Amino acid sequence: MPRTEFLFLSEHDMVAAGVRDAARSVDIADEVFRLLHSGDFLMGGPNRNSHGLGLVFPPTSPFPNMPVAGPDRRFVAMPAYLGGRFDVCGIKWYGSNAANPASGLPRSVLTVMLNDRGTGEPLALLAANSLSAVRTGAVLGVAVRYLVPTVPRRLAVIGCGVVNRAAVAALLSQLSFTDVVCHNRSRGKAEEFARWLGDEHGLASRVADSAEEAVHGADVVTVAASRAAPLEVRSEWFTREAVILLSGPMQANDELWTQSRLVYDHIPLHHAYVADARASPDLDAAYGATMGGPLYRLIDQGRLPQLDDSEDLGTVIAAGTSPPRGRTVFISCGMAVFDVALAYCVLASARERGIGTALELWGDA
Repeated sequence: MPRTEFLFLSEHDMVAAGVRDAARSVDIADEVFRLLHSGDFLMGGPNRNSHGLGLVFPPTSPFPNMPVAGPDRRFVAMPAYLGGRFDVCGIKWYGSNAANPASGLPRSVLTVMLNDRGTGEPLALLAANSLSAVRTGAVLGVAVRYLVPTVPRRLAVIGCGVVNRAAVAALLSQLSFTDVVCHNRSRGKAEEFARWLGDEHGLASRVADSAEEAVHGADVVTVAASRAAPLEVRSEWFTREAVILLSGPMQANDELWTQSRLVYDHIPLHHAYVADARASPDLDAAYGATMGGPLYRLIDQGRLPQLDDSEDLGTVIAAGTSPPRGRTVFISCGMAVFDVALAYCVLASARERGIGTALELWGDA
């Protein structure tokens, strides 16, 4: 049997190979949006556009070793093929448990495997916690390239965790802000985020005691709130020109959605979410478990345009038009194609720099 080796990249290796290069990650994500629009990709599910396949635990179990449901407790597999210069298959696999931080672990533990799209042989196994956060931020970086109509001054950060650190790094690679306001459920975490902004980016910022105070007057708002305690906002808190970037759940009065320009990350992804929800025994609960749930309910009620009559970012990029004035909400739910693309590029850098550990799948013996 021919010898097959693949590269293992630890979290330390990923950082050394440049996974946190925010500007590069935004350029990569921009490429991916163009491939999404052209159709040169595949993801899972019947419509080939699914977020992934989740393993959800039951509320109770007669088996003592079987995990039971808990806050943010699940496993998810996210497969994808990405064409263009990438031409590779991959899968992100992660487990999540809100209890993890009490043990010193991140809430989610993530890996990515890349495979040869012809033979199926593994190319690399990558630690993916930093990668996943960076690709989430990169998507928002692409969004502000095409959705911000004026030169922004104030940035509001809602949710001061790992994801918004990556998001802010990506935004700062595209835009300059003179004023940054941070808010988190726990003030201490917001203060820590503000110190990080100063140390890492040389930016002075301030901490707001409420989300309403934080978003007041903000030109751009990035929301990465916890699933365990979703953010609740009202439309009148935001300026009429605000660009609101959602990478975490947010509850709002209906007017925020119905009186804003809505731009989805990828319309077929949301078709897959809706199809999954309608196949579930409890449509309302299924909608409630997704970021797009508030929008899907309004679509069902005829108060928002159908998904096929809506905009996604790939369509906006392809149109090449200047963004209109008015409030915009961008909804980003996460797609494996972005993980695969960034993993592919970090792997190339690791190979060039001699980073990583070679592992043997099988050899001549």
